[in-house]
Amino acid sequence: MAVPEVAEPEVAEPEVAEPVMTGSEVAEPEVSRPAVTGPGSLSVETWVERLGGPDGPERYRRYTLGTLAAFAAAEVALWAFWIKTSDAGTLGSALVAAVGAAHAGAHLLLSRAALRRYLGAGPRPAGLVALYVVATVAMAAVGCALLAAGRIGDRDLVTYLVWLMMFYAGPPMLALPTRTGVVLVGAVPAAALGAAAASGLSGELLALAVGGILFMVPFMATGMRVTGWSVRLIEELARARATQARLAVAEERLRFGRDLHDVLGRNLAVVALKSELAVRLARRGREEAVAQMEEVQHIAQESQREIRAVVRGYRTADLLTELAGARSVLEAAGIDCRIENGPAARLPAHTQAALGWVVREGTTNILRHAQGASRCEVSARATVSGWVALVMENDGAGTAPRPGTGSGSGLPGLRERLAEVDGTLTTELRPGGIFRLTARIPWETAE
Repeated sequence: MAVPEVAEPEVAEPEVAEPVMTGSEVAEPEVSRPAVTGPGSLSVETWVERLGGPDGPERYRRYTLGTLAAFAAAEVALWAFWIKTSDAGTLGSALVAAVGAAHAGAHLLLSRAALRRYLGAGPRPAGLVALYVVATVAMAAVGCALLAAGRIGDRDLVTYLVWLMMFYAGPPMLALPTRTGVVLVGAVPAAALGAAAASGLSGELLALAVGGILFMVPFMATGMRVTGWSVRLIEELARARATQARLAVAEERLRFGRDLHDVLGRNLAVVALKSELAVRLARRGREEAVAQMEEVQHIAQESQREIRAVVRGYRTADLLTELAGARSVLEAAGIDCRIENGPAARLPAHTQAALGWVVREGTTNILRHAQGASRCEVSARATVSGWVALVMENDGAGTAPRPGTGSGSGLPGLRERLAEVDGTLTTELRPGGIFRLTARIPWETAE
């Protein structure tokens, strides 16, 4: 009586303990927060969810497209700042504003199209690339013309060209193949620097422009390429996770089907056999028919319990129990069964479970596929080569199977079970209709 008295407070303690109260205590601060009455009361996570949508690759793609749009907006802002701080005059400022707006628009359109192309969701935007290059060349020409006309100073052209080439370098690297993109991204800045030198830019300021472009162009080109690669990688990972989930479901279905086959295969074969026997006995008026049907009822009830255990995922096969069950079933079918346990009792649970499935499936195969069987020998022994071997041998393998039994799929399932413990399964049809089923598990694994 001491055990129930000790167990009772242990069971009552978690039920009365504070998990429920803890949940309410955690919920109370949430209730005590200010009500959601305006934008200021929403958390950062809520705004992220609203702006980007559900978590996943689609959200990351939206954020990336938003970043590309932000680059285009930053270009517009920089050109507005440059116009305000330079002395380009009314005409020069108007030209820079017009061409800069066109360049920023082409930048945005090409960036989005290039990202879709890089992700395999659209064609190569060759027309947009050509338009973007033309807009870039036109804008560089405007800057060099303003310097040559004395409308702007050398320093103004340096910042002008560095900013222009910085924004130019990214989209072509994402829209074009790597080699073509490198050539195009390198050719336009080189031509722009040559035009700047021809327009009068020289000395330290020319060197500053060259250094700034040599730094910013590779940096932006690589950054854009890495951005597209990261989006593609995340989407590939999401697809891989979805595939992994589908494979896990398929694997679980296979396991469940295999377990049901192993559970019901032998039991249904025994039910069919005993029912057939009970019918013959009942037609002869023999009282033994009642005993046979009682055994059928017992087997059906046992099958129900085993199916429930399979559904819960807790069912295992015990080798000694399966050996005893195999002898009982086979002898009931008129088959002499001899069993040699050997080291069966000393084996660990996982090894006994694997070999127990072998005994169960082997018994099912004898009942289903060896109608003329008269004897069966089962032996479990440790071999000198370091293996634990279980051998089932029966006669009658040359006869036709029972009607409606089919070919079955139990042996592939057994091989899968034994593979989990580094075991093997072999079958052999010997002369005289002898069928031998051999399962081997390394002794190191068995220990």
